[in-house]
Amino acid sequence: MKCRLRELIGITEGRMICFLTSQVNPEDAGELNGANGFIDELRRCLPDPIRGLNVCSHPDSWEITDFYAGVTRGYFEDAGFRFETFRVLDSRNEAQAEELVRSSNLLILSGGHVPTQNRFFQRIGLRELLHGFSGVVVGISAGSMNAADVVYAQPEEEGEGVDPNYRKFLPGLGLTKVNLLPHYQRVKDDILDGLRLFEDITCEDSMGRTFYAIPDGSYLFIRDGQEELRGEAWRIQDGRIRQISRQDEAVRL
Repeated sequence: MKCRLRELIGITEGRMICFLTSQVNPEDAGELNGANGFIDELRRCLPDPIRGLNVCSHPDSWEITDFYAGVTRGYFEDAGFRFETFRVLDSRNEAQAEELVRSSNLLILSGGHVPTQNRFFQRIGLRELLHGFSGVVVGISAGSMNAADVVYAQPEEEGEGVDPNYRKFLPGLGLTKVNLLPHYQRVKDDILDGLRLFEDITCEDSMGRTFYAIPDGSYLFIRDGQEELRGEAWRIQDGRIRQISRQDEAVRL
């Protein structure tokens, strides 16, 4: 069902709420992306103050993780959100993962390389740690992809497109059954290992499956068991790509 965003926005309390994004800021802009009601909905859903936890994409890339965590925190603060705490979860403190998740009300799942992040999530048992979590989860790119029950790890790095041992389907966090493919406006014409990323690789992988490609500014919003794709989105199913929504529209899945 497709409808205008203003018909869907509301207040929810007491259960996990997810914003699974392509990217939280516009390309080349140092601020939160307000498109498709993103900031307005965050204001309705986030507590004040926020106890934030940035979950890394690569557990041992400490400097990169700290840099992007700081940048993301700055985006939120510049938009008026207030943090009581803001911590990072990576290999330096993974032994405290349970306490860190339990004491947070906002989890940010970082962007990065999907299989690398997926291995870390499995290592710390993040899927199990999220059972009963009643805060807000914001996924960014790889973090949004790894939020799925069964993750489609679309090939990204050189060699992955033709490697017969590359695992395209991985166990995820189980926050949704929807497989998101981020940054569609940037990668839709990419060539990987001599193959067209979407037409030759992803469309073939979509036989008997469904993926949703979203550009920056679009996101999957989950609350009370309802899932809504907000903004532009394309459905990739059984080898075909079709646009299903446009800017300022939402599709309930």
